This record gives sequence, structure tokens and C-alpha cells, in this order.
Amino acid sequence: MFELNLKTHKKTEFIEITDSLQELVQKSMVKEGHLFVYTQHTTAAILSNENANGGAIWKDIGEALEKIAPQEKEYHHDDGNAHSHIKGALIGNSKTFFIHQGQIVLGTWEGIYLAEFDGPRQNRRILVKITESQ
Repeated sequence: MFELNLKTHKKTEFIEITDSLQELVQKSMVKEGHLFVYTQHTTAAILSNENANGGAIWKDIGEALEKIAPQEKEYHHDDGNAHSHIKGALIGNSKTFFIHQGQIVLGTWEGIYLAEFDGPRQNRRILVKITESQ
């Protein structure tokens, strides 16, 4: 198992981790298999989406999630970050990707991201498991 540790800088932030994950795939020497990406944090998430067009989609996604779970709403969870937990739950804390010919299989404009919903944080931990197909 591998581990990535990221520092986040904003309340809501989308940090691309595609290149770091591809480096781990190369290091593993797995040519055909699966890549499992997981964060233990309940106020963060793992997602994949467009990594082109100057990142405009991330502003749209962030604004859409804020409409669904606004920070300024009154919640039963009274730690002040219920909105972050809801956003993390909606996106999910893990994703699985195929590995083919030593490369993560992604769409033409697709990247893999850590979504931060309760930042800034000093250490967001991402666990990575790479398995070889039989």
C-alpha cells in the first residue's frame, strides 16, 4: 500500500493527484490491474472529472455542492462542519480505476482529484492500493 499526504489551502479545494498516482503505478511495476484510491477523511472526497478548460468545472462543482449543503445552514451536527461531511458523503471517499499497459485508464480530459470541503488542513491522507490482474 502507498500513501499520499497533501496540505490544503482553502475551505473548498480540488487538488489534482493524477500524476502522483501514475508515479505510484510506475513504481509498483503493475502493467494490468486496478488502482484503489481512498481518503480516511469524512470531510474530503476522491473524484474524477475534467482536467482541462482552466478548471472551470471545479468552480461549477463547488458552487453546485454549496447549493445542496450550504455552509450557512443550521444543522443537527453542531461542530460547524456538517456541510463538509454532507459534501464528502455525496462524492464519496474512494474510487477504483483500471490499469492497462502500466497506465491509469482515464478519459481524454479526465483527472483524479482530492476534494477538500473543510480546509485548510495540514495533512490530508490518501491511501493507494495497486493490484495486479490474474
